[in-house]
Amino acid sequence: MSNPNSEMKPIALYLPQFHEIPENNEWWGKGFTEWTNVKKSKPVFPGHYQPHVPLDGDYYDLTNLETMRRQADLAKSYGIYGFCFYHYWFSGKLLLEKPVEEWLASNIDFNYCLSWANENWTRRWDGKEQEVLMQQNYSKEDELAHIRYLMKFFNDPRYIKVGNKPVLLMYRTELHPFIKEATDIWRQEAKKAGFEDLYLIRMENFVRNQAPSLSGFDAGMEFAPDGTCQGLKVLKKNLLRYRLSKVLHYTKVRRSGYFTNYVYDYSDLKSNMEERVTPNYTYFRCACPSWDNSPRRSQDAQIYVNISPKAFGEWIKTLKAYTEKRLSTDKQFLFINAWNEWGEGCHLEPDSKYGHQFLEALRDNI
Repeated sequence: MSNPNSEMKPIALYLPQFHEIPENNEWWGKGFTEWTNVKKSKPVFPGHYQPHVPLDGDYYDLTNLETMRRQADLAKSYGIYGFCFYHYWFSGKLLLEKPVEEWLASNIDFNYCLSWANENWTRRWDGKEQEVLMQQNYSKEDELAHIRYLMKFFNDPRYIKVGNKPVLLMYRTELHPFIKEATDIWRQEAKKAGFEDLYLIRMENFVRNQAPSLSGFDAGMEFAPDGTCQGLKVLKKNLLRYRLSKVLHYTKVRRSGYFTNYVYDYSDLKSNMEERVTPNYTYFRCACPSWDNSPRRSQDAQIYVNISPKAFGEWIKTLKAYTEKRLSTDKQFLFINAWNEWGEGCHLEPDSKYGHQFLEALRDNI
């Protein structure tokens, strides 16, 4: 069982994509939400766990505040410290902002912070990454407007802070052409508003092992699954057969989900990420209960097989030990990807197959 005296603060990444917005209706069709892809998913090879069905068939709508209240109560009951909402800002244009705006106005008793998901929006979900739907355009004036918009969240007593420094994450700092200057603007505004400073964390999903200070940040955050740690492809033993059959039976082979996707073993990912050499700057660890983005991709999906609550719990235990040893008590954050990334098969939220087992594994190892 978890230690009641532990200073660990597990934070689960949170996707707000479970409600309709006009832009998604235009780009993807009327009624599109994250559930659209989840519901249509099918197995692509024998034993492939798809679709992921939420417990009791609860395909919720995040415009219902009581849904988020139930999520917060459930997460808290299993030891989760808070949610990290993905936040979408495009030169003053907000997308998917309604859940966190309603959270701010509510009395939901649960901690939260924000991560600026600053990529362009493209048609990645149907394999057309080059088709841009919403472009990021950066300017110093916009950085000022952005941080001023965020201030209302920072002033919320529930907002996660390190001391008197609101925690703000950023998904891809390397895409910002003048990120160091931008962070200077953000920090100045935070100090004007009465905060000691900001506590800025760069997510290391693409550019890894780069000193956060080079971008004006305070810390880095590991992102799971890390493709550099995925291990050997599960079907390595079949690669020779694949090569020989590629000419003679190309069509038949290409129809196999094994060969049109990237299939890996979860245990390889877990052990490789546990054993990696960590950088010497402040570095927050991250684990994922599973990963399978085949609901979003008809081919070239990343699929991890042999997931298990037991293995996830062991991973959490390892990361807890790292966090307790390396980080001061006010910074003992441990990130989980994710609470509800259903379209990527990556959710602590209960499903019809495992129920609450992943939540129990988290609780029992923190």
